[in-house]
Amino acid sequence: MKKRLIGIFLCLTMTVSVVLSGCGEEKSASAGSSNSKYKEFITVDVFDALANYQGIQSGWFAKVVRDKFNMELNIIAPNVAGGGDTLFQTRSAAGNLGDLIIAGADNGRFSNMVKAGLLADMTELLEDKEIMKNYETAIKKVNESAGQEGIFGIPSEISNQSPEVSADGIEPLVSPYVRWDSYKEAGYPQMKTLEDFIPVMKAMQENTPQSDSGKPTYAISLFKDWDGNMMVGAKNYASLYGYNELGFVLSKADGSDDQDVVSSDGVYVQALRFLFEANQAGLVDPESTTQNYDILSNKYRDGQILTSLWSYQGPAFYNTAERKKEGKGFMPAFIEDSSPFSFGCYAEGNGKTIIGIGSQAKDPERMADFIDWLYSPEGMEIGGQSGGGAGPEGLTWEIKDDRAVRTEFGDKALAGEKVEVPEEWGGGEWTDGGPALNFKPLSPVDIDPRIGEPYLSTMWSSVLEKNTTPLDTDWQDKSGGAKTTIEFLESKDALSVSPGTSYIQPEESSDFTTLRNQCKTVIVDDSWKMVFAKDEAEFESILKHMQDTVKGLGYEEVLELDMKNAKEQSACRIQAVEEYNSRNK
Repeated sequence: MKKRLIGIFLCLTMTVSVVLSGCGEEKSASAGSSNSKYKEFITVDVFDALANYQGIQSGWFAKVVRDKFNMELNIIAPNVAGGGDTLFQTRSAAGNLGDLIIAGADNGRFSNMVKAGLLADMTELLEDKEIMKNYETAIKKVNESAGQEGIFGIPSEISNQSPEVSADGIEPLVSPYVRWDSYKEAGYPQMKTLEDFIPVMKAMQENTPQSDSGKPTYAISLFKDWDGNMMVGAKNYASLYGYNELGFVLSKADGSDDQDVVSSDGVYVQALRFLFEANQAGLVDPESTTQNYDILSNKYRDGQILTSLWSYQGPAFYNTAERKKEGKGFMPAFIEDSSPFSFGCYAEGNGKTIIGIGSQAKDPERMADFIDWLYSPEGMEIGGQSGGGAGPEGLTWEIKDDRAVRTEFGDKALAGEKVEVPEEWGGGEWTDGGPALNFKPLSPVDIDPRIGEPYLSTMWSSVLEKNTTPLDTDWQDKSGGAKTTIEFLESKDALSVSPGTSYIQPEESSDFTTLRNQCKTVIVDDSWKMVFAKDEAEFESILKHMQDTVKGLGYEEVLELDMKNAKEQSACRIQAVEEYNSRNK
């Protein structure tokens, strides 16, 4: 495993015209400042499989897009419109997904979109643009799976770093974040295994029995929104040990192990057993089965939940500047036998998600310009803000003494506090105006050539230097001086980096998809029942029911396909590392 090595190494001509006509305004001129290149104001339909917001982009990012491209973004989000493939199928049948398309490419979807004529060939549109000069290798690689000659999609998260370098910046996919003040009061107990976490959580729940508003606390709280082939809440505990999912397989980052998720002695069932035992100890929020992600997020904001496996949940929602000054907040604990999963950089781009131009786009040239901008340094800073980018220079950050530093506004906004954006920058609340695309064009850990530090502002030297609150310093003292979770895990040789690869899961037959959907319904439903089983006998009974039922539905056929894909993915990871090393000798 290689240590991360990261080097510490608008001017727009604007025309403003207002044309009033009778009681109304010409839309092309009333949109505010607009780049002289684009005379007509347009609304761009963005079909975005990653977005968690649907409707017209508003706020400060909307102003940037309007000023630079004289357009607004209308986000069409399957995640918001009931999930699943219904919206995709409906719009596909009509022959028009949108002007811009951000979509998953797995399971033959990319080639199917090309075959169905839903994506425009961008070859001529991108000719001589910076995106082709800088990322031609990755772009051509992903389009090998398009099914025909041309450039129909551009991969996300393109990186110039080794696939063996973590792309997660300062926090891995998962880590056992705990309310550090409660953990401290419990005496910083040592944990050798996941099972040791249960008495530690019990002690934390006892010493912090109430939330900030006086509600009863729970160590663990779950939700169902993101369940897929399995229960996400359980899968995350498997990821603490270096595993991530591919269909019904949990595959280890280094390719050394691929496990059937329903196996009695596999990591997934072990994770279910851990959650069952935690619930028996009174540690699991009883509302877990009925709440959604937003409800749980508010519980974290109130301090009602004491552990979190995601940095963007517990720490992001609870660790305000004021609380950290009081020594309160989430920091990562350490389980000695764990090795959390982390995604490696995608030197060939992450082909699982692509961005493209719809074949029926109103203004394909403008769409190509917008995509080119998204993949530029300024585009990454601003358009990649939801992925950790710094936001607009002059508002959230500035250059001082030859290095990037956050402004006072940026310190609050980028820490997740509710702050109002000045009117000249678009107005409204900062978080409401952030890019709804939820798309990472380049790797956030890559170096921004404009500042000589990563796009991910939490990795800036000026930001890390500010982590001096009582909460930060106490954790740093206990972690041997490490400044970030990933730095700490690397020092313990306890980080499982899965080399980034352009591997795309091949298309499966509709028969297999039908079998998969039937099986995953059983697996998810029975997983939840196991966690909340009344005793061990009921847990074992439900486990057997799950195993027998899915096998009767044809599970083993689907599992065989997933195992084959997992092996191919591991081979591609090895190949990606070899190809990167050969290119960078």
